[in-house]
Amino acid sequence: MTEPKRPTIFQAFIPIIFLIGMLVLNYLYWKDDTLSGANQIALLMAAAIASVISIRLGFNWKSIRANIVKTIGDAMPAILILLLIGSLAGTWMISGVVPALVYYGLEVLHPSIFLFAATFICSLVSLATGSSWSTVATIGVALLGIGKALGFNEAIVAGAIISGAYFGDKMSPLSDTTNLAPAMAGTDLFTHVRYMVITTLPSITITLIIFLIIGFTYEPASATTNTAAVQQAIKDNFNVNPLLFLVPVLLIIIILKKVAPIPALFIGTLLGVLAAIIFQPHLIEIISGESTNYAKASYIASMKSMFGTIQIETANEAVTDLFKTKGMAGMLNTIWLILSAMVFGGVMESGGLLVRISESIIKYAKSTGSLVASTVGTCIFFNITASDQYISIVVPGRMYAKTFRQKGYKPELLSRTLEDAGTVTSVLIPWNTCGATQSAVLGVSVLSYLPYAFFNLISPVMSIIIAYSGFRIHRYTPEEMVENENTDWKAQQERNALISNE
Repeated sequence: MTEPKRPTIFQAFIPIIFLIGMLVLNYLYWKDDTLSGANQIALLMAAAIASVISIRLGFNWKSIRANIVKTIGDAMPAILILLLIGSLAGTWMISGVVPALVYYGLEVLHPSIFLFAATFICSLVSLATGSSWSTVATIGVALLGIGKALGFNEAIVAGAIISGAYFGDKMSPLSDTTNLAPAMAGTDLFTHVRYMVITTLPSITITLIIFLIIGFTYEPASATTNTAAVQQAIKDNFNVNPLLFLVPVLLIIIILKKVAPIPALFIGTLLGVLAAIIFQPHLIEIISGESTNYAKASYIASMKSMFGTIQIETANEAVTDLFKTKGMAGMLNTIWLILSAMVFGGVMESGGLLVRISESIIKYAKSTGSLVASTVGTCIFFNITASDQYISIVVPGRMYAKTFRQKGYKPELLSRTLEDAGTVTSVLIPWNTCGATQSAVLGVSVLSYLPYAFFNLISPVMSIIIAYSGFRIHRYTPEEMVENENTDWKAQQERNALISNE
């Protein structure tokens, strides 16, 4: 049997160049709707190109397919978590948990500390919803109008909104990118979130201090704000009760008890169902269309919130847009993207193409700091060239996962770096789907708000600084390194066995 050839650096880059080309075309033709299928097909087409190259190098198709199956299998826990995230978001919405968080979050707004408060409010809402996009498009738009009325430059206000929204998006267990990064790196959701605190807390703290200083240089006059209208719309449609905070508090306690993510999220979903039945009986009847049998109505409304689209109609269009969830069904495009990415990553890995690329970069990374800096640069490169934050997490995640492990670093270091660089810098690129969308929603150009999106600018730099300092870098013990090598060997044996049995 002929030994497969080692790919050249040019051969290794061909599928990625092809992928970038298709992603650029997808953005031009589909704009912010590329996740509906265009990007997934691009990944599969690039995987086909990589397969042809791998086969020409002498790799067997059965071994390539076996590796694809394994990589998809590795992503299954993340897929299950994503489905549960969708159901939890739905039950927390109809229960009034998310609306209550928004309502009380708006209470902290005060003109003298407006920029600080705007960042804080957007952080709170984005943490609760897991979506920077919906936060910017609703509360963000309202805050922009308030800021302009108070005499603030709209670019500074937009920077505060973007900073808060992307902090919440990055740290929320409900966020798809917060689930995608650990899935690519090979760690679990809650380990990832806890480890991000090391770089994210200093970044948001510095950001809040900067906005506090800027805010106190202004003399804002009193103004009638439209936050009252938002709060009134929430009160008109939800039973806003402080007891609703028991639901997220209980989930946090469960997480702190180190309960595994899947059962923890399932419990959180059931808590949301219980809260909806107790606190929002009128919504249960409206969503279910059943007013005579409350037990039947509760079942129908709960099921709908977990698997499908729920939209609470209010007199305020912004509030209506905010309180819309898509349940498990809303996660299917992201799951489709993960499956397509796993196919692409599996082929690139089995043909030695990812190894060839990473070797050419890693040979210059002699320390923890330089390895993290290389990963940060790669994520930003894909945000610029691929115009999609998901790709900036998926591709570098697959490229660097094995290298981080072989160098003795636990996967949470990689997953944190992917978010520090991939998630937060996407909104700073004018042609990236995130940058284009947020700019259009706020009516402020990306290049105008970019200098004031302090959190997004600080995060990748903080990631590199912390890595160079060596502060709390999680490493495998020698025993764990041996176990990893044994696991890799067993996985290869399983793939070989699968091939020989066909």
